[in-house]
Amino acid sequence: MSYVVRFPVDDRELSELHAAAFESELEVSAWGERLERWALTWVGAFSNDRLVGFVQVCWDGGAHAFVLDTAVHPDHGRRGIGKQLVLTAADEARNAGCEWLHVDFEPHLKAFYLDACGFRPTDAGLLKLR
Repeated sequence: MSYVVRFPVDDRELSELHAAAFESELEVSAWGERLERWALTWVGAFSNDRLVGFVQVCWDGGAHAFVLDTAVHPDHGRRGIGKQLVLTAADEARNAGCEWLHVDFEPHLKAFYLDACGFRPTDAGLLKLR
């Protein structure tokens, strides 16, 4: 398994991974454009040159960064790929001068983010806009 920071993004390949990981319909999105514009960094996990994992980090341009879209293809789950993606992304955010790395997650991912990746629980709020 190789982990590549800011790899050249193929929109279809990343959209396919995202759909498989989140069990959703395939909708090809302009990932490359979005990442170049809004992300501090992103990391891909590659097995035999095939993208099998992904995470991105967005930021406020200062102390705060945010983990988004952590995805591992179901065929490659439970092998530590997601953890390594997040830890690599955290290192990148730290190296960029960020002081805090935030993540929001659904309850079934609590053990992954808190136990495996080392996040600590905090109080937070969420406002649904659509």
